[in-house]
Amino acid sequence: MRQEMLIPKIGVVTDIRIDTPDVKTFRVVGLDGKKVFEHMPGQCAMLSIPGVGEGMFSITSSPTNTEYMEFSIKKCGCLTSWLHSMEVGQQVTIRGPYGKNFPVETELKGKDLLFIAGGIGLAPLRSVINYCRDKKENYGSLHIIYGSRSMDDLVDYKEILDEWMKDEDVRVDLTIDRPQEGWDGHVGFIPSFVEELKPDLNRTVLICGPPIMIKFTLDGLKKLGFQETQVYTTMELRMKCGIGKCGRCNIGDKYVCKDGPVFRFDELSELPNEY
Repeated sequence: MRQEMLIPKIGVVTDIRIDTPDVKTFRVVGLDGKKVFEHMPGQCAMLSIPGVGEGMFSITSSPTNTEYMEFSIKKCGCLTSWLHSMEVGQQVTIRGPYGKNFPVETELKGKDLLFIAGGIGLAPLRSVINYCRDKKENYGSLHIIYGSRSMDDLVDYKEILDEWMKDEDVRVDLTIDRPQEGWDGHVGFIPSFVEELKPDLNRTVLICGPPIMIKFTLDGLKKLGFQETQVYTTMELRMKCGIGKCGRCNIGDKYVCKDGPVFRFDELSELPNEY
């Protein structure tokens, strides 16, 4: 563990974007106006408000962005409520990066990729998607399947429409759970939508979302012919201290913070059933 990863640095919030009624994206730089530290897609950082608490969050901006880092945060507790009440110019402490990243420079290189996300689960995958788009000469085509409860709950919707859908190497399929006025796209849950689309079996899959969505989507992928060795996920929500000391993310012989949070599904199959 590098010592500098344990020492909090002061970050300044320079922009706050409202993505959905309960998700905001915070842009953070250091006191010098520069990026606080370098990271790779899938890694996390510990954000803290002294006297309130700290929490582990995915870095949702791509490492290819050299000016700042972004965090898309869902309001769901004390710390996140405080973060959502912040204004531009306020400070937080930040330390990291933590965790094992998606293998963008090894196993994923040269591959056609399939991203499957549900709700806020798009946030950790956004870093990978934009990394691959910025380095498109190293990757094949990208297929993104993304769904949420409603049109209003689609995270990064403007970026999806204005950038991803206009990229000739990217295909985007969107769905929402129930019919909604003003929505003329697909309606239905992600697992059945994936089976309906029948994605290319040669793609490597990155999936993130609610556990129940991941479970049924993985079952559907297997029915289509995908192997567990083709599928990756991230489990950063189980990370607490980030350095393997508190033991709260330990299961079997794994620590999510040290051995993950990115895992291939054949690795997860080896863990006890309660995981």
